Amino acid sequence: MSEPASGPRLWILGLGLVLLIPMVWVLASGFGKDPHAVPDAMTGEVAPPFSLHTMDGELVTLKELEGRPVVLNFWSTWCVPCKIEHPVLQNGASTYGPRGVVFLGVLYGDTEAAARPFLKKNGSTYPTLLDPDGATAVDYGVAGVPETFFIDGDGMIVRKVAGPVSADVLITTLEGML
Repeated sequence: MSEPASGPRLWILGLGLVLLIPMVWVLASGFGKDPHAVPDAMTGEVAPPFSLHTMDGELVTLKELEGRPVVLNFWSTWCVPCKIEHPVLQNGASTYGPRGVVFLGVLYGDTEAAARPFLKKNGSTYPTLLDPDGATAVDYGVAGVPETFFIDGDGMIVRKVAGPVSADVLITTLEGML
């Protein structure tokens, strides 16, 4: 013969429901939201100045690019999402470079020796800058790669994309900046 549900069992069931319902609500409230659309403290701020050398030894500064929109992409050869977005950025540079947009890659946590064969094999329509001590990445708050910053002609960060940039995001953002 089975025992009828007693007070302590109902109390445990009730406590479980009291704990479960708020947890389900918190989890469900995140559905339909883009996990990459996290507000970034740098968006709307002046872009940190930088002075970095290209892999060919030329000095590039943000100051000298004043008046032109800049797409600043932090990437690495060991980063799979970076490899996925590389053709998108190459196409963007080919399309928007003639319209005055400057595309720059910044090598992050990687070596020039690894970057050269990667760029030779996969193409390079814009310069890659070396950030050997990672100071520029720190200034921009880069937490991992890829991360892309869209900087307007006034030197303001218009948008930051954490993760690979899609063609749609690239086009929409640049068209809004031009």
